[in-house]
Amino acid sequence: MYGHVELHGHRGARGLRPENTLPGLAFALELGVDALEFDVTLTADRRLILSHDLTISALTSADTTPASPGDPLFPYVGKPVKSLTQYQIRTLDAGTRRPARPDDRFAATQVPVPDTRMPTLGAVLALVGVYGADHVRLHVELKSDPTRPDLSPDHQLFTELVLAELDRHHRLDTSAILSFDWRILEVAREAVPHRFALVEADTLDPYWLAGFDVRDLGSDLPAAAEAVGATVLSPDHVLIDLPLMTSAALRGLPVVAWTVNEPDEAAELIDLGVAGIVTDYPDRMRELWTARGMPLPAQMRALRQAALT
Repeated sequence: MYGHVELHGHRGARGLRPENTLPGLAFALELGVDALEFDVTLTADRRLILSHDLTISALTSADTTPASPGDPLFPYVGKPVKSLTQYQIRTLDAGTRRPARPDDRFAATQVPVPDTRMPTLGAVLALVGVYGADHVRLHVELKSDPTRPDLSPDHQLFTELVLAELDRHHRLDTSAILSFDWRILEVAREAVPHRFALVEADTLDPYWLAGFDVRDLGSDLPAAAEAVGATVLSPDHVLIDLPLMTSAALRGLPVVAWTVNEPDEAAELIDLGVAGIVTDYPDRMRELWTARGMPLPAQMRALRQAALT
């Protein structure tokens, strides 16, 4: 019997349903996950909406109609999220993936849900309540690029607004704040018990790591994450090796790997000692969990009818 390793649904269940949407998040809850991960950013009118990108992506969103006749910002696809209001963004159809290439990795597996909108953080919190999923930890990734202040919200205000919304729904203690922009983790340090330091090869830079230079720490990522107040280090899975796991273990810092979609890769990472696997395919990972005799997260059903668009 293996120890408990958490299963995290990435952007809901991106490989199976449209990412960062209510149908996708609901589907992940129904499959059964320990944590529900999704991305949040800020609109021009200070509304918290789900979006992985700081500009409206043509891959995940399509224009339908302007929010008002003659709107000079229409079409909205390609515009910075921070330049658009919630009402403009609500006109977008986020329920069908539109890859530019036929070999898109999710084209064959993601089931479209047409006429789905980009939800607010408040709508997601309400959805989780509909499922009675109080035990499922919410992993709220705050999208911010410190190298692109023209596209990113003010990190202090942004973080405070997210924390206030979580507090309003009594979810601070059962949520985690995630970010590649480690300044956000510093702002959230005293507010939430779970803070995930995200990192990939392209963000191994003081701009992203709240001024920390990993070279000054002997390229020790766990040491940098500990210094910024993270409770979990969450690297791109290709960065995880035995030296990193050893350093993290010496500091008592759990490591969660993203984004892992092949069971064989997940098995290798579990053998290295990761505390969690972030995946676009919770169904595949549940099969691995079952084969290894690992505890499975409960599958949820809605307690009452919910609007999922």
